[in-house]
Order: sequence, then structure tokens, then C-alpha cells
Amino acid sequence: MNSKSHQTHITRLIARTAQLSLAYGADSDLVEDISQRLGKALGLNSIELSISSNALVITSLVNNSCVTTTRRIRAHGLNMTIVYELQRICIKAEKGIYDANKVERHLNRLKVKSYPAYLLIPAIGLSCACFCHLFGGDLAASMITFLASACGMALRLLMAKRHFNLLVNFHFTALLITVVAQLAYLPNISTTPELASAASVLLLVPGFPLINAMSDMIKGHMNVGIARWGQATLLTVSSVIGITIALQISKLIGLH
Repeated sequence: MNSKSHQTHITRLIARTAQLSLAYGADSDLVEDISQRLGKALGLNSIELSISSNALVITSLVNNSCVTTTRRIRAHGLNMTIVYELQRICIKAEKGIYDANKVERHLNRLKVKSYPAYLLIPAIGLSCACFCHLFGGDLAASMITFLASACGMALRLLMAKRHFNLLVNFHFTALLITVVAQLAYLPNISTTPELASAASVLLLVPGFPLINAMSDMIKGHMNVGIARWGQATLLTVSSVIGITIALQISKLIGLH
């Protein structure tokens, strides 16, 4: 490390790596691990991170010279492909394959890859229908579960594309799913209508955020863990409100 500008350049690369890792769903311990390993691989003496729910502060140290930078974190949804690519970049830097310029080039080339809607919607519907069958639901309940969860997933993707607030997204998705699932209560349709209602909303369970929240709190990142737990709780409450409204509507029209 022979200049302050080079140290600043590397610090910014590490900040970008940590920022992407947090934005796409990595837990805090993994972000810290990747950042410190990448910093040492690129020639820094040490990297110190302070991670909060919506920002991170990074300080690099080289021969008593410190550079500190701050980045705001904006969640982009879960995407383990991005997290995997960041880990791969870190490993190649450790092996000496990538220098700072190559790391920067590969960071700039990262693109979010997601499954197309025409595959994702039926896959989610099928998975919820399978859960309904595993819970003991009959064929009609499983088919209605497939229809309800597929409709809900289509609405969820549409609202995400139009950048609706995530709480609003979960609320209206839960509302639509439950309304469609009430079809199982029509006479002579299914003997297990309650299972269709229960299984079709499983796509709204914020499992990954809750796992990350627990992981962060257990590993000592209490503030990030509590923030993630709070976000997951709000999503759950938003879904429950949507489900409750849909159930009240079905009662008003006499389905229960």
C-alpha cells in the first residue's frame, strides 16, 4: 500500500461489497467476514465495521493511516446469487487472482438475476398446494390453494414492480389470497376448506428475515437483529390485517 488514494480506493470497494451484501440479505456476521477478508487480501492492515439497520461505517487502517467512509443501506430484497458472487470475488482476491482493479470491474458487472414471472407464479402456487396436500387437504382444497397463491404471487410481483411499500404489498396480497381461498367454503366443493386458507398464505411468511434476525442477535449484532425482527413482525401484522379483512368479507356474504 503506497498511497492514501489507493487506500481510499480499496476502502470504497470494500464499502460497496458490504453495502451490496447487506442490501441483498446477508447476515451481519457474513458481511463483516467478507469485508475483513477482502481488505486483507487487497493489502489493508485491518478493517473495522459498524453496522446499523440502515447504514454502515467502515474504517480501514494501513501503517497508522485511517480512512473512514459511510454508506446508506437500502434493502433490495433477498438475492443469494449476489451474495454468492461477492463471496467468490473475495475468495479470488485472497488467492491473488483479482487485484483492486479486477475487484472493481467485477463489482460493476454484478447484475440481479431473478426467475421470470411465468415460472415463479406457478412454482409458488404448486408449492403451497403441496403443503395443503401434506396438511391433509383434499384435491379440491389443493387446487384452490394453487389458484389463490398463484393469484397472490402475481399481485405481489406486480406491486413490487411498481415499487409499492412492502407493507402495503403484503397487506393486499394476503387480502387477495384469502378472498380466493374462501372459494373452498362453497357448498360441495371441499371437505377441508380451512386448510386451503391456511396453506395459501404460506408464501407470505417472512422466514428468511426472521432467520437473519435471530442469527444477528445470537452473534452479537443486536441492533441489526432487532431491526430485522421488527421489519418481519410488521410484515406479519400487515398480512394478518389483510387476512382478517378478507375473512370478515366472506362472513358478510355468508361463506362461513
